[in-house]
Amino acid sequence: MNRTRQAVAVLALSAAGFAAWVGGEGLSLVPYVPTRGDVPTIGHGSTRYEDGTPVRLSDPPITRARALQLARNLHSEEEQRFRASLPGVALHQEEYDLYLDFTGQFGIGNWRTSSMRRHLLDGEYRQACDALLKWRRQGGRDCSLPQNWGPKGCKGVWTRQQERHRKCLEAQ
Repeated sequence: MNRTRQAVAVLALSAAGFAAWVGGEGLSLVPYVPTRGDVPTIGHGSTRYEDGTPVRLSDPPITRARALQLARNLHSEEEQRFRASLPGVALHQEEYDLYLDFTGQFGIGNWRTSSMRRHLLDGEYRQACDALLKWRRQGGRDCSLPQNWGPKGCKGVWTRQQERHRKCLEAQ
């Protein structure tokens, strides 16, 4: 694969990246707590509304169209913060999409302090990919351990990280 990375400043979440996000998050038209220790979520993984108000379990149901709108609007906000966090960094589109997907799941604060970001700022692309696998914890549990894969477990956190890692390596 002989491709050139592009400056993060000119990249945007691809349609495939957004579709992967929506698919990875699933859909709930009513607020729920996805895993023990998590916060209330609605739509395609939204934990807050555009005005910053957190989702509450007592909130009314939303429509599928509203779920997509909420996901697009919140992703747009996150994307601005994400791009700003990587000055001078160039990525392949696939890398951009998967690191932005990580940010959507774990939050911009975790992204800013992550070793993935530090490796990217240093031009260490392979090390950044490998650092994805460090993010396997949720609610104090190690989600890579089978004992945490029950009905309210966190297996999805680990499988999602493994999939991101695989895609990241393929993009190298």
